[in-house]
Amino acid sequence: MPSCPKKNRKNASKSLASNTTHSNISIAKTFAPIVQKMYSLSEKLPLKALEYSCNEGIVIDLSPNGVILDSQTHTLIEEIALLLRPWRKGPFYIGELFIDTEWKSFIKWQLLAPFVDLAGKDVADIGCNNGYYLFEMAKHSPKSLVGFDPSGLYKTQFDFINLFLKQPITYELLGIQHLRDYQKRFDVIFCLGVLYHRSDPIVALKSLFMGLNDGGELILDTLIIDSTLEIALCPRLSYAKMPNVYFIPSVPTLKGWCDRVGFAEVEVLAISETSTNEQRKTEWIQGLSLESFLDPSDISKTIEGYPAPKRGYFRCKKAKKG
Repeated sequence: MPSCPKKNRKNASKSLASNTTHSNISIAKTFAPIVQKMYSLSEKLPLKALEYSCNEGIVIDLSPNGVILDSQTHTLIEEIALLLRPWRKGPFYIGELFIDTEWKSFIKWQLLAPFVDLAGKDVADIGCNNGYYLFEMAKHSPKSLVGFDPSGLYKTQFDFINLFLKQPITYELLGIQHLRDYQKRFDVIFCLGVLYHRSDPIVALKSLFMGLNDGGELILDTLIIDSTLEIALCPRLSYAKMPNVYFIPSVPTLKGWCDRVGFAEVEVLAISETSTNEQRKTEWIQGLSLESFLDPSDISKTIEGYPAPKRGYFRCKKAKKG
């Protein structure tokens, strides 16, 4: 664990707790009506966790051991799910209800799963959204799971799904920058689709590095550009209509950033183009998606004329001491 004066760490922890408290109060006010409906739903569900499987989505069995929920409960489940739109990560099958999310997140998980061993390890997911990947990870017997995301909507979506699954997952309304002062270090950290949204990627990578135990590993997914040079694309105003994309590195640049913050080894796991099969508009997002962000006359380019989205998947290892 990186050295830090006890007084500074204590003050940082107080500040972190204070910010989290204010955030929780704001979120409670915003989502109070939905949370009240979720409370009513919880009283109608079985006390024990419902069985679920991961089969091209999270599939939840609503009739365990022959227990049948009444039609009013099914209606309430759908009502809450609709109120929680937009749904980005998934999909989720809750009984007969199909939440057809913007992303088919199982595609990314199926790509990454062969490269990770989570059994008995402390695991974090940074930018965890509604917890889809956390629920996938829970099937791999980790010691603990912690999700980080400052979004009140995503936290409420997570709480809704976890009404059924009752998984012992901690969800923190915190961002990547809070890893430095977080009270726990992790054996494995996932950071999927976050780095290019950070205006200082090296600072972000340093936070991820500091959040790892010695010998730990970061599983990183980020947009990349094709080049053998140590360069990065810096979109002028937006990338694929996203104004909060700042740096899209080449693979050599990403490796250089990781070297700068102290990672001992960086391995390229995979490189793949994002397709409109994996990310697309559905009735569950109430907005546009990838097909509207590409040049209609040349889908190899974004609407702004940049190369279309391509992702690199990396394993970054922190050295063991001694």
